Amino acid sequence: MIRNIIFDIGNVLTDFRWKEFLRDKGFDDEMIKRIAKASVESPLWKEFDRGVWSDEELMRAFVSNDPEIEQALHTAYDDICGMVTPREYAIPWVQELKAEGLGVFYLSNFSKKAEKECGEALAFIRYTDGGILSWRDKLIKPDPKIYQLLLERYGLKAEECVFVDDTPENVEGAVQQGIHGIVFESREQVERELDRLIDPGNRQSAQGAQGRR
Repeated sequence: MIRNIIFDIGNVLTDFRWKEFLRDKGFDDEMIKRIAKASVESPLWKEFDRGVWSDEELMRAFVSNDPEIEQALHTAYDDICGMVTPREYAIPWVQELKAEGLGVFYLSNFSKKAEKECGEALAFIRYTDGGILSWRDKLIKPDPKIYQLLLERYGLKAEECVFVDDTPENVEGAVQQGIHGIVFESREQVERELDRLIDPGNRQSAQGAQGRR
């Protein structure tokens, strides 16, 4: 029986709008490509989310990828407010799932800087049952340890959980740990797939179990 839904955050419950963010700062398409290659599209971005480097160390690493655009990189990333923005359906969706008796958790590659400067996008968190932001535990998806940590921390059984993420690699990482997986395309598509995994009787049973906790 499915009892718990685990959500990724970026491009699932929020918009990770890095291209639009850079455009908002006045960069043209050519410069956006250079900035992205040096930062968000480089392997260094995972270290940003892992939380093991300081902001200064990370910026030096970005600059080392393309020293000619050092000033542009500082302009882009000294303040990232607006890079992650809320989706209107996030809180209602979490509330609806919980009203059905399901546990709702989050599991996201998310940096300390993004949590601090884009915190308004995470308003849905207070309605969940808990979760993991990668920087806090120095683990990132699809490392098997991050899925196991979530299960252990909240006493969850893998076979009773569904993980929803827009990155197939991360969903596969969850599936390898025995968790059901859905690759996110839209809320409507995920709801259809959840309906196939959780029949109405199961949802009622989950609701009863939730009420007895």
